[in-house]
Amino acid sequence: MDLKHPDDLHYLWRLALAAAAGALVYLLSPILAPFMLAGIIAYICNPLMARIATGKISRTLGALLVILLLLSIFLALILIMLPLFEKEISRLIERAPDYLETIKIKLIPWMEAYLGISLDLDVATLKQLLVQHWQSAGGAAAKLLPSLTSGGMAAVEFFMNLLLMPVVLFYLLRDWNGLIRRVDEMIPRRWLEQAHTLALETDRVLAEFLRGQLAVMLLMSLCYVTGLWLVGLEFALPIGLLAGILVFVPYLGAAVGLILATLVALMQFQGWSGLLPIWAVFAVGQLLEGTVVTPWLVGDRIGLHPVLVIFALLAFGQLFGFFGLLLALPVSAALLVWLRHARAQYMQSNLYK
Repeated sequence: MDLKHPDDLHYLWRLALAAAAGALVYLLSPILAPFMLAGIIAYICNPLMARIATGKISRTLGALLVILLLLSIFLALILIMLPLFEKEISRLIERAPDYLETIKIKLIPWMEAYLGISLDLDVATLKQLLVQHWQSAGGAAAKLLPSLTSGGMAAVEFFMNLLLMPVVLFYLLRDWNGLIRRVDEMIPRRWLEQAHTLALETDRVLAEFLRGQLAVMLLMSLCYVTGLWLVGLEFALPIGLLAGILVFVPYLGAAVGLILATLVALMQFQGWSGLLPIWAVFAVGQLLEGTVVTPWLVGDRIGLHPVLVIFALLAFGQLFGFFGLLLALPVSAALLVWLRHARAQYMQSNLYK
């Protein structure tokens, strides 16, 4: 291998740039998350921004209108969902004594018979302890607050990022076209055609992935909630929503929803026959998601392997915390496009041959 060959040097130069970019992202990870998340939201909302900011409406006013629209949708969802969840929590608290009694009558004898585990559960004492600790929770929390410095700082950092994101989003929406033009002007002219090809393919993949994945989450949440409600399961709403939201991680949504629904069904129904409709709902839901919904709304062209999805979630969560979980999949989809082009060039380079 001759490293003096121009193609080899060119390829190594790109590797050095990629390594430097990766190191910079790692060093800036504590402050980078809100900027990246705002950039993805601005990318999603830019077509709407382009339609609003025409004629008499400036991009500044259009950016404000888009942000107000997003905040209105977010607040509307909270106002709609909060009473529903409050109702479900109230039902859970009311049914807690029945659940404890079911554990004493059914679960403990089963554990003693099949697992050899003996438990002596005094339901009345446990109820009294729960009431006492519930009433003293405020005082205990107040005593613990001085010792939660690190957790408090993490919460402050989270809310600061949350407040920073709309500000960054406003400027990105307002100056989107100008920023794209400046980036385009900085690209060396010999790389311009390839950069445009990468940008167009990345745009296609991100558009298909982001809008499609949001549609999959919404549709599967509706399917799970409706199915669990039709079979008469209590707490169908929170379990179905959680299962639908988690579908972006392969098999996690169905697994978590199935476990929670099975536990609730064991408490609610008499005997094991009540579990069969619950399991049927998740079996049908998983079948629809894998064979119909995801291929239809997202497509197979993205090519994110389940192992890659799990690794991306863990890696971005480690780097960027909660925001990293939101960033992991769209950023990974974009990186996958670049890696495909880099691999194709590497296979054709003298460095490989």
